Amino acid sequence: MPITLENVGIAVRDLDEAIAFFTDLGLTVLGRDTVSGEWTDTAVGLDGNHAKIAMLQTPDGGGRLELFEYIHPSAIESEPMRPNVIGMHRVAFKVDDIDAALEIAARHGCHPLRGVATYEDVYKLSYIRGPSGIIVMLAEELTTGDPASA
Repeated sequence: MPITLENVGIAVRDLDEAIAFFTDLGLTVLGRDTVSGEWTDTAVGLDGNHAKIAMLQTPDGGGRLELFEYIHPSAIESEPMRPNVIGMHRVAFKVDDIDAALEIAARHGCHPLRGVATYEDVYKLSYIRGPSGIIVMLAEELTTGDPASA
């Protein structure tokens, strides 16, 4: 059976704040909507489900995020996840310039959990705490595969 990844869904406290953060990093809003009704109750598994949603896409068209802000039932606040908690905990983006991406994140009050690390001279990467406590990994590839750059 063929399978493809459609999107990653993330519940957020403030949809507009999350959209501003991700669009400043370079994603594009494909659409926004407010959803409710029997079909959403069935699909999501929550009675009376009512949410504001937005679909965002990476510039290369290969990745999508669906952000949703619950109107009903009320969103449940929890402590932000740590990187070693089992379950979904981060979304990762490859960026051309990690320093520029971190400056954009900082303008939204989002900062690295610890700093910027280098993985085997292949990537510079950092985990940052994004809007609504989302962990976002930013990674800048250091090698291009071009023999002249080695």
